[in-house]
Amino acid sequence: MATSYLAPGVYVEEVSSGARPISAVGTCTAGFVGVAPNPDARLNEAVAVNNWTEFLRVYSTPESTGTPLAQGVFGFFNNGGTRCYVVNVGNDNPIVGDAKGRKGIDVLETIDEVAIVAAPGYFDPASTDALISHCEKMRDRFAILDSPPADQVRSLVQLTNVAQVGVPEKKARSKSADGDAPVAEGIGELPGLRARMTDGGFAAQYFPSIRVRDAFNPREIIDAAPSGYLAGIFARSDTERGVYKAPANEVVRGALGVSYQITQQEQELLNPNGINCIRFFLGEGIRVWGARTLGNSEWRYVNVRRLFIMIEESIARATRWVVFEPNDVSLWKRVIRDVRAFLMLLWRQGALMGRTPEQAFFVKCDEETNPPEVVDAGQVVIMIGIAPVKPAEFVIFRIGQGVGGAQVEAETAA
Repeated sequence: MATSYLAPGVYVEEVSSGARPISAVGTCTAGFVGVAPNPDARLNEAVAVNNWTEFLRVYSTPESTGTPLAQGVFGFFNNGGTRCYVVNVGNDNPIVGDAKGRKGIDVLETIDEVAIVAAPGYFDPASTDALISHCEKMRDRFAILDSPPADQVRSLVQLTNVAQVGVPEKKARSKSADGDAPVAEGIGELPGLRARMTDGGFAAQYFPSIRVRDAFNPREIIDAAPSGYLAGIFARSDTERGVYKAPANEVVRGALGVSYQITQQEQELLNPNGINCIRFFLGEGIRVWGARTLGNSEWRYVNVRRLFIMIEESIARATRWVVFEPNDVSLWKRVIRDVRAFLMLLWRQGALMGRTPEQAFFVKCDEETNPPEVVDAGQVVIMIGIAPVKPAEFVIFRIGQGVGGAQVEAETAA
């Protein structure tokens, strides 16, 4: 504002309204790590790719053949993905970072835009642990993990046991009654194949692999790791419905079959252990039939974890203006106003549970959360509570026969 007025006249001054709308950050950009068709192309660089043609131009030559990374990127764009970052680790290089420099998965730490990470074809304990650890460290992205190919799974019980880094596979053998050659394997001693748990629910694992046409040789049918295809489905679901909708009961585009036909009884074994299944349903095609994370009950569902990631990142980015502002009641009211407006919009979109905004969320920033000792420490504390919408994972119809006819009662349970 002008400090003085020296001549008679009309003065126009622009005054800020004070409102700073919070916009939701993007949730559809994926980060892929693996070996490119041309293993020497752009080694350990995070390269933005916006379509399949661009990937071929950067990472392949006329003599190149397909790799799990290439097939995953193809499946990503085919299933609705529009932008990703690719890190080529080259031949014989793991995706795990190197203390000598930023390599593998660590390269993606510099890309704030990435919201989904995957390493198609990498299912060993060291690789899955690296992906989970990366997401736990960054806290602004979610890992999609592959399971071993079906022909390497001797028993589905393996998928319920956590794999351990550096533990050699045990040769489980049981003998016949006369003590001769082994006749069966001891299922209880089979090595685990499930990735480790993540307390924050920052990862989900999928089984089995899917049968698709080779992106480099369409005449050939191959078994492909599902993570790249799932990343595209995540992006498609986010765009069409929103990040609050579980990326499940979605068709896998390009899938011609699955490498293992999972039954309902088998999924009852896998689902509680955090293994999401890809299943074929007659007349409905091949669908993603699971929405569980590898987390605890609080972060059980993929959409709940990803919704909180989006909300936390959106608020953090949009409230940087608060830093170094005078820490008083005026600041507290402005923060409450901006955050409430953002959460109100999410509630109206259906992302939050509750018939009223008061049931869906609360924002508290006052003398109670900011007593004198907190203010003296240079801190401003804002408490936010959110009631996320959870998927109707179990749909239960209770049917009973009455004297006057059938009585039907439907119930959904999350």
